[in-house]
Amino acid sequence: MLVTGGAGFIGANFVRHLVEHTEARVTVLDKLTYAASPEALTDLPADRVALVTGDIADVATVESLVPAHDAVVHLAAESHNDNSLDDPEPFIRTNVVGTYVLLEAVRKAGARFHHVSTDEVYGDLALDDPKRFTEDTPYRPSSPYSAAKAGSDHLVRAWVRSFGVRATISNCSNNYGPWQHVEKFIPRQITEVLEGRRPRVYGDGRQVRDWIHVEDHSSALLTILERGRIGETYLVGADGERTNLEVVRTLLRLLGRPEDDLEMVADRAGHDQRYAIESGKLRLELGWRPRYDDLDAGLAQTIEWYRTHRGWWGPHKAATEATYAAKGM
Repeated sequence: MLVTGGAGFIGANFVRHLVEHTEARVTVLDKLTYAASPEALTDLPADRVALVTGDIADVATVESLVPAHDAVVHLAAESHNDNSLDDPEPFIRTNVVGTYVLLEAVRKAGARFHHVSTDEVYGDLALDDPKRFTEDTPYRPSSPYSAAKAGSDHLVRAWVRSFGVRATISNCSNNYGPWQHVEKFIPRQITEVLEGRRPRVYGDGRQVRDWIHVEDHSSALLTILERGRIGETYLVGADGERTNLEVVRTLLRLLGRPEDDLEMVADRAGHDQRYAIESGKLRLELGWRPRYDDLDAGLAQTIEWYRTHRGWWGPHKAATEATYAAKGM
């Protein structure tokens, strides 16, 4: 199996899930950008996992790897919304051009392909809207990041229909858990508190996100890869809707701090209001269920991981906060 972006947050957790739950031999193709964590792979067996440093938009690299693999799981992506607002170009190159290069390679090789995407392609829902995203929700991306991911989803569907590529797509809600870069919402708040500072919340904090533990996402990906119907899209979620403010207050409580010990800062440009996933198709058709259906329990486990892995996130923390400070965030 070839896993693109396999040294990233979701990718590394998925590779670890494969090693634990299958007998697959895994090649990781990763550009090793700032958000990669090759340390997450170092304790895995060398006869099962190999890391190749390379760019998915590089045709020669991709075409040299894909033919030796039965399946490609495509997780590589530029994924930080704030960064996409500063410079959209890397998001177009990696998320759109890179996906095209991979699709051409799997088309020639006849490999199975699974494309990992995001619920952000659907835009957002109103805070008072009871609906959730489904596989039939129209696309309405609102940032360069989500627009680039929407474009890559459309490419996959076109290659299935036009060329018969054996592909599936999954769109997942917000992930959290071990090995997530400290620029992201939950680990940033956890590490701020661990370093004795007050966490920051954009705007009024009423924006809703649908959270899923990365281990549950990994199990969903393997389920789709093994049992998903070719050409189908599956939404992945664990019914974890919370406002940003509720999440921060929960983290503060779990860390033994007052729930109001936080700071409200100016809102982010184009900040989506609410994401909510309806994952009934995945559950009913493929029998998948999340393990971490209690968000508080998942957050407690995540806090403990960051508490005991300061040596990993510590070197990244100062640079991350300096970047946010320059933006007034």
